[in-house]
Amino acid sequence: MAEIIRMPKMSDTMEEGVIAAWLKKVGDSVKPGDIIAEVETDKATMELESYEEGVLLHIGVEEKDAVPVNGVIAIIGEKGENIDALLKEIKSGSSNGKPSEEKKEEKPASKEDKPAAKAEKTEEIDVSGINATVITMPKMSDTMTEGTIASWLKKVGDEIKSGDIIAEVETDKATMELESYEDGTLLYIGVEAGDAVPVDGVIAIIGEKGADYEKLLTAHESKQGGEEAPAAEEKKAEPVSEAKKEDAPAPQTAAPTSVSSSDNGRVKASPLAKKMASEKGIDITLVKGTGEGGRVVRRDIENYTPAVAQTAAAPTAMATSAPAVGQESYKEEKVSQMRKVIAKRLAESKFTAPHFYLTMEINMDKAIEARKSMNEVAPVKISFNDMVIKAAAAALRQHPKVNSSWLGDKIRYNEHIHIGMAVAVEEGLLVPVIRFADSKSLSQISIEAKTLGGKAKNKELQPKDWEGNTFTISNLGMFGIDEFTAIINPPDACILAVGGIKETVIVKNGQMQVGNVMKVTLSCDHRVVDGAVGSAFLQTLKGLLEDPVRILI
Repeated sequence: MAEIIRMPKMSDTMEEGVIAAWLKKVGDSVKPGDIIAEVETDKATMELESYEEGVLLHIGVEEKDAVPVNGVIAIIGEKGENIDALLKEIKSGSSNGKPSEEKKEEKPASKEDKPAAKAEKTEEIDVSGINATVITMPKMSDTMTEGTIASWLKKVGDEIKSGDIIAEVETDKATMELESYEDGTLLYIGVEAGDAVPVDGVIAIIGEKGADYEKLLTAHESKQGGEEAPAAEEKKAEPVSEAKKEDAPAPQTAAPTSVSSSDNGRVKASPLAKKMASEKGIDITLVKGTGEGGRVVRRDIENYTPAVAQTAAAPTAMATSAPAVGQESYKEEKVSQMRKVIAKRLAESKFTAPHFYLTMEINMDKAIEARKSMNEVAPVKISFNDMVIKAAAAALRQHPKVNSSWLGDKIRYNEHIHIGMAVAVEEGLLVPVIRFADSKSLSQISIEAKTLGGKAKNKELQPKDWEGNTFTISNLGMFGIDEFTAIINPPDACILAVGGIKETVIVKNGQMQVGNVMKVTLSCDHRVVDGAVGSAFLQTLKGLLEDPVRILI
């Protein structure tokens, strides 16, 4: 009996996942334990393992498309098994959470087998004789309302085969490939490279050469019903293939570095390898893959030394685009999906949670001496940030009200202490979590902080690495910042902003002398934490850092 494979919930805040790559195709035999796809969340790419045995009968979503949690990904069953009734049930129901994806998958099968259903949807427009398929933008994250076409790898008029990569799509956390599951000609491109496409908006149309795609577009718009916004976007995008058909190949000038020389033009590489190659400026087509079937994996990128010739063209390109002296100029870049999500989440936090701020100076003279002494015997180098994390964890144990969350109709007081550590990455900000920080030694915290920081920058974090923070620390002292305020990282009630250690004049026992001072600012959600509670926490933190021996007790 056929079994529906649904998108699993891979993190506490996850509402959807993106199919980064299908490792099986329709008709392939699948056994329990086989990896059928790679699923990308907002912070990591993970393997989707099958727990069923049989044949892959149906794929419910294209690569680079998003699937909501519990949304239909695929169907596995016996070879030749009729799944029409199951597909109809999925299409008519809303439990899969992604009707548009199922609608798109069923189009090829329904052209002849289900003319009644087609007529019911389009009524006035008969498209049963049009041998073409509309490719739409999938929902790739829980907060996603649109995706950006990073580049087109195909142009109007090109022949497309199933498995070909036609475009690169930028989500909030990564740039992924859009793979075609159709054979035919690229008849229409609905949006230019660099522009955004709303979820379910038309990206392209693939079909038989000469097919009436304009009629198909009109029919597709009418099917959207009350979805006015996507229809409007499709209409607005339509002239791209007409007026700018000749310009469509232009985005490809930046694409050859990610196009493989394999038989079908597809890069045989994991999404992580592609991301690392892009960040390091490596032409991935020149990297020899050591993974299964010659697939380029992370270790291949880490061990690859790019040739000098690869970067030789960069200065020339920059030189030709440099503005003349005295000439006004500017450069605009599309907002990345990650930056959009950061903006949305922090805006919600700032304007929803009533913030107030408490700033305190901490004398770090003894901390400096203690760190120097500890590093003489510690198995790993202890940083001031490690000491702040340890001291904050100890202070939270004494002030549990700070270690809390606002849940609307109730307040959660966490009995465990998981400290989020803000890490700057190229695209924005990630917050890996040091779990049970109060029970770990400074050496353990140091090792874990360095490991998580490296994972964050290489986009190797797994859900367990970023879930469950109860308190967050943001340290900009290493960048020369003396003092700042931070926006609370939901669902925490507080975040600690840590400035740099500054040598300055202090008064001690009525005498002026040179001392090392560090300023910290606690941002508090006033719905949960009051001024007296926050102040008491800072007093304890100050005492621990000004006499670091107490941290170890």
